[in-house]
Amino acid sequence: MMFYYVLTIGLSLIGMFISGKLKSKFAHYAQFGLRANLSGAEVAERMLRHYGINDVKITMGQGFLSDHYNPMTKTVNLSPDVYQGRSISAAAVAAHECGHAVQHANAYTWLKLRSAIVPVVNVAAMAQQWLLLLALGLAGSFPNLLLITIIAFAVTAAFAFITLPVEFDASRRALVWLEESGTARGEEHEGAKDALKWAAMTYVSAALSSLVMLVYLVLRYMGSNRQ
Repeated sequence: MMFYYVLTIGLSLIGMFISGKLKSKFAHYAQFGLRANLSGAEVAERMLRHYGINDVKITMGQGFLSDHYNPMTKTVNLSPDVYQGRSISAAAVAAHECGHAVQHANAYTWLKLRSAIVPVVNVAAMAQQWLLLLALGLAGSFPNLLLITIIAFAVTAAFAFITLPVEFDASRRALVWLEESGTARGEEHEGAKDALKWAAMTYVSAALSSLVMLVYLVLRYMGSNRQ
């Protein structure tokens, strides 16, 4: 299992590097204003209007990079820096979150699937840490507890991988619109593309980490059954 621990540490370091890189990229591109001089909220409004989406509300939330689209309430929630910002970073994030709204309006398959399993994922995510502690501590007395733990981690790992096409597609839609609408072209578009690339890498890192944990539990379960 030494390989697992080395791999886990390696992925943790990669995750930290990607997170740091993402923050530095967004801070860098936040220094460059758009020639269109639009705020993130205005970018979001224009993109939604372009796609004929009139039932999605744009709100200002709290926290750095806390931006997200909520399909349940049909709201694009932008952090203060993005909502009010008039930079490449603000435009990229706002357009990305609107990309999710466009997915929702078009019944994008992967978004529908992700939204459908959210309730199950929430339960699995809350239970898996306690299950892991109990399973590893009582593996000899209750071997099936480890199997239940594997199922919980499999659910969250599946969610992490389903999230990948959702996020990549939202960025693709954002970048296409930013360029075709003239909101961000040339160097501005390249900057938005660079920032969104690193944002996507955080999801890749999370998916790989969840997969490694799942494989470790499966191997441990298989090893216990051989004893």
